[in-house]
Amino acid sequence: MPQQTRLYVLDTNVLMHDPTALFRFEEHDVFIPMVVLEELDAAKKGLSEVARNVRQVSRFIGELMAREKEHDIGKGLSLQQQDGLELSTGTGRLFFQAEMPEPKNKPQANGALADNQILHTLLQLQEKSPERQVILVSKDINLRIKAVINRLPAEDYQNDKALDDLNLLYRGFSEFGEEFWEKYTEVDSWSSESGETWYRCKRQPDDIWFPNQCLKIGGSNGLEAIIKDVSNDTFSFRLAGDFRSDHHAVWGIQARNIQQNFALNLLLDPDIDFVTLMGTAGTGKTLLTLAAGLAQTLDHKRFSEIIMTRATVSVGDEIGYLPGTEEEKMTPWMGALTDNLEVLTNPKEGGDWARQATNDLLANRIKIRSLNFMRGRTFLNRYVILDEAQNLTPKQMKTLLTRAGPGTKMVCLGNVEQIDTPYLTETTSGLTFAVDRFQDWAFSGHVTLQRGERSRLADFASSVL
Repeated sequence: MPQQTRLYVLDTNVLMHDPTALFRFEEHDVFIPMVVLEELDAAKKGLSEVARNVRQVSRFIGELMAREKEHDIGKGLSLQQQDGLELSTGTGRLFFQAEMPEPKNKPQANGALADNQILHTLLQLQEKSPERQVILVSKDINLRIKAVINRLPAEDYQNDKALDDLNLLYRGFSEFGEEFWEKYTEVDSWSSESGETWYRCKRQPDDIWFPNQCLKIGGSNGLEAIIKDVSNDTFSFRLAGDFRSDHHAVWGIQARNIQQNFALNLLLDPDIDFVTLMGTAGTGKTLLTLAAGLAQTLDHKRFSEIIMTRATVSVGDEIGYLPGTEEEKMTPWMGALTDNLEVLTNPKEGGDWARQATNDLLANRIKIRSLNFMRGRTFLNRYVILDEAQNLTPKQMKTLLTRAGPGTKMVCLGNVEQIDTPYLTETTSGLTFAVDRFQDWAFSGHVTLQRGERSRLADFASSVL
């Protein structure tokens, strides 16, 4: 006897979060309560990401209804793969609530709350089909708690997770002792025309290597390298540059630890188009990125200007309306930029006059832009910095990265321990998705910064609070 398919009842926040959730339940059926349709209708207006997602859900449902020839809603709508929607794999059916249930002597009988109406609908479906498993899917943990209290199965929406556990996320850095050379006995070495030292090793059966992965071999005076070429049989790496001394400082900034040194190597590499830096507060993400951007924009003329943006999500209460132009409105959100520019634009000679001249020069080369106006834009030969990227959804991250034109380098910075966006978690953040999905790409690099360098107070507070 074939196993009975399940019926998943979707909460409004699931569809607001991921419009393609309709198609993510494989062979199982999907049920949308009437109150969910009403909440979607109320949220469809506006230019926010939630409003766009709601309108996309309505379009999906409209397309499904247009494809049905019999137009019998009671039999459900087929959720077979849509044309042009590669990630849609649903083969079940979509059902709607055709009749409103009468309140009974249940804890959910008070229909004033949308959550209670959804729970009552769940009870009705269980009573109507006791042999079938009916499961509530919601991003709202309080609704899931209510459901469990009333012995109703409830789950979080899982398909938006990049991975099950954040500890599995690619860190971009591997460290080995001298046993590395015992494991890889077949090694070729050579020097390139530019004077770089290269090594090529034969791969072992248990190897897992990624392009632009940072590699440390040996003790404190060991070898530091970056893997560049990975094939089925071999992998090649070249020695990393050393930016720890004043002679090799980047715009006056020198690396203070091995992860910072690797970060500067990736940020300054012209062959890498996309860099992600993760780390707790004070690890130097913004300072290193700005220093590398200024060096490549003003010294090497590799980019025409620096564009900096971030997700405008408040930690506390909103401060209200902000007057001025787009750049002036974004200024309060750019404290990290101004703080780090004070470090970078503090010339040793010339005093206040030299500092003001440097600030005027940088004002013409560093532009502050809002994420709200990114759609339709194309950045040519720009150095784009996205700060606080952990507050972006995967769709917002895609919107930003697809703005890159020829000669543009994108840098995403963030700390997934400081997420302020509702319904986003460490495993569903757009930054986590970017790190996980780009680790195999030959033109991207990632480093997780671990050691705080802001101050001993900041470092201790980050570890104990």
